[in-house]
Amino acid sequence: MSEHFTSFDTVDGDLECGILLLCDHARNTVPEEYGSLGLPESEFERHIAYDIGAEALTRALAARLNAPAVHSCFSRLLIDPNRGEDDPTIVMRLSDGTVIPGNHPIAREKIDRRISNFHAPYHDAIEDMIGQILDTGTNPIIFSIHSFTPAWKGVARPWHATMLWDADPRLSLFMVQELAKEKGIITNDNEPYDGALKNDTMYQHATQRGLAQGLIEVRQDLISDDQGVEEWADRLAPILAKASARPDMHEIRYYGSRTDGTAANGDYS
Repeated sequence: MSEHFTSFDTVDGDLECGILLLCDHARNTVPEEYGSLGLPESEFERHIAYDIGAEALTRALAARLNAPAVHSCFSRLLIDPNRGEDDPTIVMRLSDGTVIPGNHPIAREKIDRRISNFHAPYHDAIEDMIGQILDTGTNPIIFSIHSFTPAWKGVARPWHATMLWDADPRLSLFMVQELAKEKGIITNDNEPYDGALKNDTMYQHATQRGLAQGLIEVRQDLISDDQGVEEWADRLAPILAKASARPDMHEIRYYGSRTDGTAANGDYS
């Protein structure tokens, strides 16, 4: 690993504010030893390398809420921090039509090295931050910030922002309900992806602890510049603050997971 390359960064905030922000796909950088993974630099400007606008939105929300945050500092093309260590897509060989030469083929020992040097330290940092928050007597909401492409395979995606969730409905359905009140905003839950992903970041750090959680997907074209980031931070911060003011958001509740058949039945309305 390059001497000065770090796999994660943290944003200081009030550990008792009740919210922890995460950003799995914050950056498109790769350590020098991996070069460009055999790709032209233009590929690193695409969504296959990182979630466009997500880090800026995370930092803007952290500032408004005085909330701590943890984000990755390596491209998802190197290794995807939002995948479990046993997930076959943790190192992508093909992404949205692009073959990644530096990942194809790749031996298991090289995947394990990337896990040890990048993936694991990022998740250790999240664990450390959650531990610090829990030590204050606060059960935090875990809110993860992602972004999605305006279209996929020629089909437009109409949503402005959506919430992904597995079995714990508390935060995600609240966010969708609040966003739906915003004039002109098209929202939904578990679009354009399903939030049930075994051993992903939410599963590892929130589901298994019974912490309220949600992953927001904001359309990339809406947060691709400073103005868009500020607009969405202004929109989301009051909703998150309102969510955090609800006692049920800070109760430990074990809903299980749809990915392993342990999800509890219940009224999610």
